[in-house]
Amino acid sequence: MSAHAHTPSSAPAPVQDARYERRRAEVETYFDRTAVQAWERLTSDEPVGRIRASVRAGRDQMRGTLLSWLPADLRGLRLLDAGCGTGALAVEAARRGAEVVAIDLSPTLVELARSRQPVIDGPGHIEFRSGDMLDAGLGRFDHVVCMDSLIHYDARDVVAALGRLAPRCRGSVLFTFAPSTPVLAVFKAVGKLFPRGNRSPSIAPVAEAALRRGLAADPVLAELPPGRTRRVASGFYTSQALELVRS
Repeated sequence: MSAHAHTPSSAPAPVQDARYERRRAEVETYFDRTAVQAWERLTSDEPVGRIRASVRAGRDQMRGTLLSWLPADLRGLRLLDAGCGTGALAVEAARRGAEVVAIDLSPTLVELARSRQPVIDGPGHIEFRSGDMLDAGLGRFDHVVCMDSLIHYDARDVVAALGRLAPRCRGSVLFTFAPSTPVLAVFKAVGKLFPRGNRSPSIAPVAEAALRRGLAADPVLAELPPGRTRRVASGFYTSQALELVRS
């Protein structure tokens, strides 16, 4: 899940922003209305079918990867979980002592995250919000994590979103993208066989080389050169993590 700042009504939206807003609306509708029950089950401990089990395992691996790239001790640090879903990553960061702002487009998923939130021992805490992860009003952070919240957008929009987040991050920005692979092309094609009302917004496979060129060309993001990367492939789940670290 992802979010985008609203363009003031007094100014016409650029073409790219308008395209992003249309996609954002599709994603919001899907996660807040169409797929709430499916995501509630997927992110629980309930038994699921083979396909969803592979997605669950992949998401667990990716979450573990991103958490391993963060400091083990997050006490006194502020972290943005951008596209928090049901809050699993936010909970683990808070257990390490982080002050977490966990935000998602879907108010329904945010309420589910609040209902699942365990008691956090120690100084860490979570502030769950529904809304725009690019909102400058959220303040500054030591680390920003975008796990699978940008996979529905093309490379230009991914770079644009990261360019909005980076100036408010003192340390690292960790994000995932959908790598351009033959497997993902097949999954995307299979998804189009389902009726429109029954399928999620399509992912947007991104060529890693093109993404890296876009990051290097952006004057803001050039200050956060890419670091570690890892691709996770588990059945119907394929996603690639990339670390941007302020130099």
